[in-house]
Amino acid sequence: MTSQPRPTRNAPNLAIYERMESEVRSYSRSMPRQFGRAEGVWMYDDAGGRYLDFLSGCSTLNYGHNHPVLKQALIDYISGDGITHSLDLHTEAKAELLEAFENLILKPRGLDYRMMFTGPTGTNAVEAALKLARKVTGRQQVIAFTNGFHGMTLGALACTGNAGKRGGAGVPLTHVSHEPFDGYFGDGIDTAKMLDRRLADPSSGLDAPAAILVETVQGEGGLNAASPEWLRSIAAIAKRHGALLIVDDIQAGCGRTGGFFSFEGMGFTPDIVTMAKSLSGMGLPFALTLFRPELDLWMPGEHNGTFRGNNHAFVTATAALRHFWTEDLFALDVARRGEQLARRLTTMAEEHNLAVLGRGMMRGLDVGSGEVAAQITQAAFKKGLIIETSGPNDEVIKVLAPLVITEELLDSGLDILETSVREALSPTLVAAAQ
Repeated sequence: MTSQPRPTRNAPNLAIYERMESEVRSYSRSMPRQFGRAEGVWMYDDAGGRYLDFLSGCSTLNYGHNHPVLKQALIDYISGDGITHSLDLHTEAKAELLEAFENLILKPRGLDYRMMFTGPTGTNAVEAALKLARKVTGRQQVIAFTNGFHGMTLGALACTGNAGKRGGAGVPLTHVSHEPFDGYFGDGIDTAKMLDRRLADPSSGLDAPAAILVETVQGEGGLNAASPEWLRSIAAIAKRHGALLIVDDIQAGCGRTGGFFSFEGMGFTPDIVTMAKSLSGMGLPFALTLFRPELDLWMPGEHNGTFRGNNHAFVTATAALRHFWTEDLFALDVARRGEQLARRLTTMAEEHNLAVLGRGMMRGLDVGSGEVAAQITQAAFKKGLIIETSGPNDEVIKVLAPLVITEELLDSGLDILETSVREALSPTLVAAAQ
């Protein structure tokens, strides 16, 4: 099956977007098409083009577009006049989700977390986590890491490293210290030990933190993957210095890096976990903050949100848990696809002296510059592949294919990527071959 787009015909007028939509839009600038429908790993534009989706809503569509099991669950629920919006009232949809999450996710992993419904997006989950950590500890300072990304509201943005994102705040972003992530200074420099030393030194100028906030794989920061050893050290440091450990699993969770949680099997348990993106399974807005029961010091209504009761998202999330996470087969298949992705990217990297970054089905190529990366992704888009970049200078080509993709279609997309990389980095050889 080819991933080449069909010839363009009757292209829609895109002037309405230029005239009416804010300049803040980003993805549509590099992919100026109007998309009409999507199914599985494919997206279709209104002019007859078909594209393999290696963006997946920035890991919001881990189970692909309009998965039939999830779609049918939602159709049945709507057809039965199920509750749509409920604030935090009790509903059948929420009860089923709570039971499925407890029995299929938490208990098999030996985890005991309360579930807090925070609002529609990941930044809401991070804001709740930060507020709770400060409430529990009575401290204000939070430690985040270089190249971290945690959201666009002020508390989460203060923990985000990217200068461009931070610059949009318009006010000082305070009470956060950005410490070096694993490998930030290269091999041989233990940044966890550096952090421990600073926290132990009363003259370091680093205030005792309420929390340490970390991504196990930095999605927007360039697919930097922390080692299990480093993460265990950070967990121990948090405990030693009286801070709560928050793992931001918004992009790396829901199977993207292998297990349902990105920290599984690493030998530590976070105090708080934030989740969103693929949690609903269908791209519906839904976020959670998970935390140890003894940390549940909230007063009723102390933190809330109008759309914390999105029952449609509860329904599709429950369907996703029951369909994909009842047994280990899905996780094992994702692991195989991750190995396939790693092999193919390693071949490309060796040909062009590049670096492969990431873990599981959250991997990419560091091509050295944002300009080159943009050239590659644009060439890939013209060939029928939707793929984007990340990193401090957008220099990392990020592969976020749906986890349900077949071996054959993953190879088809990677063939397009490989050709596009070769055209950008070895144009003379490509021309000679032609």
